[in-house]
Amino acid sequence: MTATVRTLSAGPAAAPPVAEVIDLHAASPSPPAAAAPSRLPLLARVDWRGVWETLVKTVAGPCLGFALLILGWQLVSNAIPEIPSPAVTGKAALALFADPFYDNGPNDQGIGWNLLSSLRRVAIGFGLAALVGIPAGFVIGRFAAVSAVVSPLISLLRPVSPLAWLPLGLLLFKAANLAAIWAIFICSIWPMIINTAVGVTRVPQDYMNVARVLKLSEWKVMTRVLLPAVLPYMLTGVRLSISTAWLVIVAAEMLTGGVGIGFWLWDEWNNLKVEHIVIAIFVIGIVGLVLEVLLTQLVKRFTYAD
Repeated sequence: MTATVRTLSAGPAAAPPVAEVIDLHAASPSPPAAAAPSRLPLLARVDWRGVWETLVKTVAGPCLGFALLILGWQLVSNAIPEIPSPAVTGKAALALFADPFYDNGPNDQGIGWNLLSSLRRVAIGFGLAALVGIPAGFVIGRFAAVSAVVSPLISLLRPVSPLAWLPLGLLLFKAANLAAIWAIFICSIWPMIINTAVGVTRVPQDYMNVARVLKLSEWKVMTRVLLPAVLPYMLTGVRLSISTAWLVIVAAEMLTGGVGIGFWLWDEWNNLKVEHIVIAIFVIGIVGLVLEVLLTQLVKRFTYAD
């Protein structure tokens, strides 16, 4: 062991010096120990503020809004006896949804069959509009000459009310079901055409220059270059179209009759079952909300930051 002797002053001048032996190895600083891992309890590491804000946004806010709706509804029911109260409507809904798929003939079917019939019409009309509108949007956005010819026609026809097309559908197809699908088709096609065409025109020119250098065919330009870049715009048009289609089908079915949620609502009005009308309003709103949320999530999935 290596040691050294150091003379220390023990106090006043009269005191004799004191010799102290110091171990150099013991006095040398030791390397710092590794920091011990944080072992905070799980509850202490939770971001309680973020959890609270999430609960307020996702649970407390909607619950408060729904409670205010019920309160306002009850106040209106107290002032206007013809409007059924929330309690009366709730009892009618339980009875109605106890057997939503009964079938007592063409004009007496459960609300489930009517809702499925409306969704089927929307799916057919919307699907046909997508098959026509999306390729048309690509062509209009890709070729300036086509855009110059077609854009004025779109600007003229797009503001026309969808129900204004219904009599023309009855004249062309001689059937109420096909006329309703026609009305959905004609009102759904415009948002898809316009949004797709706008997306094509906003594709960076560098992409097209690379395609020209690689001598890609027009089909490959459409599928390999334009489609990935235009997809967010196209899906936004799809989302707008499905919302419009669901709005139109209810009004179209009121006029054409048959089986459907719109016809069922109008038939309940003729039967003076106001509580069923309120139930139909909630059902239409919930289905529209579900469609909107699904397509909004799809749009977010294919939307990328620049």
